[in-house]
Amino acid sequence: MASASTTEVFNCSCEDFFKIISDYEHYPEFLSEVKHCEIIEEQEGRKLVEFTVNVLKTFKYKLWMTEDRPNKVSWEIHSGDVFKVSTGSWVLENEAGKVRATYNVEAQFKGFVPGPIAKGLVNVNLPNMISSYHKRVEELYG
Repeated sequence: MASASTTEVFNCSCEDFFKIISDYEHYPEFLSEVKHCEIIEEQEGRKLVEFTVNVLKTFKYKLWMTEDRPNKVSWEIHSGDVFKVSTGSWVLENEAGKVRATYNVEAQFKGFVPGPIAKGLVNVNLPNMISSYHKRVEELYG
């Protein structure tokens, strides 16, 4: 299984960053690879969210998102075109009025994808994604 992890400090509170990462339907406004994002269902503290993403090609998947306000958003795959397994989380910690955000993701692709290629696919957009979150924080909380 391929995985990626990173920790960044963002110039906003845990609550403010939580609002950004749990506002799924606005992801296309600041994450260039996300073309559409829609909450399909809500039940017992979880949301089923459908993502349409373009990374090398366009594909769709649905994740069950679990929100533990204001410190964690985690997810697990429901269904999709590409992923057999997709789990991950954002874990948020207060750091002197800012937020230390740790992002983790693990993915296993449907069909055979060699390990180094799978790891590359999981990691390929991570720097751009983190940069997009920094820009979104600046835009909303400047």
